[in-house]
Amino acid sequence: MTELPPVVARMWGREPVSRRGPRPRLDVATITAAAIEIADADGLAGVSMSGVAARVGVAPMALYRYVGSKDELLVLMADGAVPPPPERGELTWRAYLVVWTRANRDLLLRRPWLLSVPGVNPPMGPRQLRWLDRALDALAGTELDDGEKFNVVTALSGYALSDATLVHTMMIGDPRLDDAGITGAADYGEVLAEVLDPEAYPALSAMMRAGLLRTSEGWTADSDFLFGLDLLLDGVEALIARRAPRPGG
Repeated sequence: MTELPPVVARMWGREPVSRRGPRPRLDVATITAAAIEIADADGLAGVSMSGVAARVGVAPMALYRYVGSKDELLVLMADGAVPPPPERGELTWRAYLVVWTRANRDLLLRRPWLLSVPGVNPPMGPRQLRWLDRALDALAGTELDDGEKFNVVTALSGYALSDATLVHTMMIGDPRLDDAGITGAADYGEVLAEVLDPEAYPALSAMMRAGLLRTSEGWTADSDFLFGLDLLLDGVEALIARRAPRPGG
């Protein structure tokens, strides 16, 4: 039997239970919930072992009886912060994956500190893996093989992450852009139109000079998210069609 890493054993409740010594006052779920509350209020920078210990009412060193390190705590938080995935109901595989990917992106925007948690991929916690399972299950009736299904879900997860990162960055602002007077896509387009050499950047320069971003709704238009998602799912649909048995074949 494979020996589980300590943090994985904690997430799955697979740690050996000691029958010796006093009964534990705390559990991993309580500690994780306290750390998530701090991150929701103050961001990831506000999370410390001493701060979490104070919130749950123990000395900092006592916390290490339940959590091996701050890095382990961050992994526990990344899984504990994830709600149940959307229910599929009667949705087709494509309709469900639209809902799934949007919910994935929106979770990251509601708790943007998740974008800063290092070393949490690939997911190994029960909550994160439930999301993976539901997306794979939506593809169960297609002609894709297991590897293709897994790659589809990985691509959608990556898209949700990259879009959430962009949206969050633009929502909180970038001092470098603000100092340059760039507060949105329209300003960005005007700057590019000014600096791009049409001979060196013919395609991009022509688009900016034609005002591509002048009437943009901003950095975070939902239509942009759906456009990219539709591109991905069109490709998945085309792949499924190629895998389908041919009549008389």
